[in-house]
Amino acid sequence: MGKKTPLHKEHLAMHAKMVDFFGWEMPIHYGSQLDEHHLVRRDAGMFDVSHMTVVDMHGARSQEFLRRLLANNVGRLKNPGKAIYTCMLNEHGGVLDDLIVYFVGEGRYRIVLNAATREKCLTWIERQAQGYALIITPRQDLAMIAVQGPKARERVHASLGTEVAQHIEQLTPFNSTFVGDMFIARTGYTGEDGYEIILPSLHAPALWVNLHRHGVAPIGLGARDTLRLEAGMNLYGADMDESTTPLVAGLEWTVAWEPFDRAFIGRAALEAQRQAGVKTKLVGLLLEDKGVLRAHQKVITDSGAEGEITSGTFSPTLGQAIALARVPSDIGLNCKVEIRGKLYNASVVNPPFVRHGKVCYTTPSVDHA
Repeated sequence: MGKKTPLHKEHLAMHAKMVDFFGWEMPIHYGSQLDEHHLVRRDAGMFDVSHMTVVDMHGARSQEFLRRLLANNVGRLKNPGKAIYTCMLNEHGGVLDDLIVYFVGEGRYRIVLNAATREKCLTWIERQAQGYALIITPRQDLAMIAVQGPKARERVHASLGTEVAQHIEQLTPFNSTFVGDMFIARTGYTGEDGYEIILPSLHAPALWVNLHRHGVAPIGLGARDTLRLEAGMNLYGADMDESTTPLVAGLEWTVAWEPFDRAFIGRAALEAQRQAGVKTKLVGLLLEDKGVLRAHQKVITDSGAEGEITSGTFSPTLGQAIALARVPSDIGLNCKVEIRGKLYNASVVNPPFVRHGKVCYTTPSVDHA
């Protein structure tokens, strides 16, 4: 039996199909992954993401430490509640994890790590923090519920009541606040608006049930994956890992190169890679023929060079197969994908494919440098 989140009984009561997910017993769907996907794009849905790891950090040197630990610069976080998305790298520039870090207040930060990287990252953080006199606390007493969709915010406001709604309705994207024992952030992993709510585990079931009463449908991990892929969001362990750097994973925008004297872990390796020229890049693919794109399928460019799909699925919103793929940097606007020994035509695009319910991919400029 895998580990269970505080919402396990609620999942079973709502007839979820449970699967193993990195040692956690999690809902893959509640009847129809397709319907759940459309609900989030058109209305509102809620996800149990309590398997993720919330880490609180405080100490006089916490900002100094995080400016060294992370590729993005937490020094940019001036106002309490503000958050940034970033990667944590090893000395070779490989991605140990992608994460969100929230500035809680002077000397205080909250970090949310992926479930798959929990032990590795906690060990890494503790090792790197030696000498900084920090208190680092993995919060095993907390649960996390994400509510996403065009109607997510109004449904959350109705569920939590007027007083809480007035407190959070002015939150802008990538900002957060405490309301009583709840930590509410306007962040997510679907390409839709909404909140991620971190609260004591004991209170999570009541919130889940209350949200459901206010019209928020439960959504499983299956739809979460198709939603994030449509939104062009990387999945750790698929689109990037310790063998890839942010420069080849489409995440250079998460690297803060300035100030030049900020010696974050992995910086030297990234600078050397950038100076030498990045040979591969992450792109979006649209399958022009009938079929389904899946991870590890071979991508063949017009010049005969090869790449590989890192994440692929059928897009319910677009009605065709889409993928993220790591390919040679000089790829053109078209390519072929090998599926069961046959070659299928695909177009190369810039993700995201869908954000806020709208198709938004673009055609890249061709770079043969």
